[in-house]
Amino acid sequence: MTQPDSGIQVPDTLPTPRGAHLEMVGAVLAGEGLERIAEIASSYAGAPVAIVVPRLGGSGERPAGVTAEVPIVTGGQQLGSVLLLGEGVPEAGEYMHMAAVAALTEVAVAEAREETEHALRGSLIEELLTRADLDPDDVLRRARRMGADLSTGAVALCADPGERAPGRLLATIADERGDAVSQTVGKRVYALLPGRLDGARRLASRLSRHGVVGLSSEYSDPRDLRRALEEAELVLDVTADGRAPEDAISGGTYRLLFRVLASHPEEVRSFYEDTVAAIVRYDEQYSTDLLGTLQAYLAENCNMNATAAAIYAHRHTVSYRLERVKELTGLDPTSSEDRERLGLGLKAHRIIAARLPR
Repeated sequence: MTQPDSGIQVPDTLPTPRGAHLEMVGAVLAGEGLERIAEIASSYAGAPVAIVVPRLGGSGERPAGVTAEVPIVTGGQQLGSVLLLGEGVPEAGEYMHMAAVAALTEVAVAEAREETEHALRGSLIEELLTRADLDPDDVLRRARRMGADLSTGAVALCADPGERAPGRLLATIADERGDAVSQTVGKRVYALLPGRLDGARRLASRLSRHGVVGLSSEYSDPRDLRRALEEAELVLDVTADGRAPEDAISGGTYRLLFRVLASHPEEVRSFYEDTVAAIVRYDEQYSTDLLGTLQAYLAENCNMNATAAAIYAHRHTVSYRLERVKELTGLDPTSSEDRERLGLGLKAHRIIAARLPR
């Protein structure tokens, strides 16, 4: 919260609201911040003015004696408020609105500054993604200079802001996790978060308001940080593609497949080809739904009647389709051993589908 001294002196002749606004914007561009905006607004409003923008620092608490409020809003989201702490002059509301607009300018300047600072801090994450010859000890030293201790490993994060600028994501990461290394690479935001997966999930939950987020599992060896970033990217691709629900891909089997895919993609693709690839291609060629029927059959604990009800088909249709699955894959859905392979094949398909040729 920014609040000036209460000794207000109102000039005999008030400038136009636009003139006051230009004075406030000038203060922003001069680097004087919200405090100076509040002082300028107070001098024309005839009463103390407080500006509360939690993300720009301060406690965010509202002072006592508020007589009027103007929200600071952008993109339908309220970032803070301009508060009048007294009676003020009749035109006080106009000057408060000007202060709110100037405060938005200060937010934009702060976001631009944060993005520039991230760029100037180096391209560690980009190098991890594109180079295999980085010295692990050098990576740890560079991260430590940025305030991040990755010596015991980390969780990687990848977020896609869509059509929005990445500044909000970077600012949220910096606000929540001062111990993280984060950077924009291409159109996505990547981060390395020291610590456990639970803490990373809390940050991901907050970031999900501003974009789609993928998290890796925990990597304890600093030499595996590149794999962690690649795994987070894979999770993001699968989540954005919608082929597997977000809560499902946090499970152990999915996590194992993600880790294998990040390090040995040929093994996961080979397993996919040896299991369900043939029925995926058959469905695409003949517009059938063998894959969906198999998924429903496994989800319904191999109960034919329940599967038929789930896919709105006759049980004989289910039986015929499962027989076609057996013919195409060489794996029998009614056999427990083959069912396990088919189930893993379905999971492998879900996590690589976003990267398969369309």
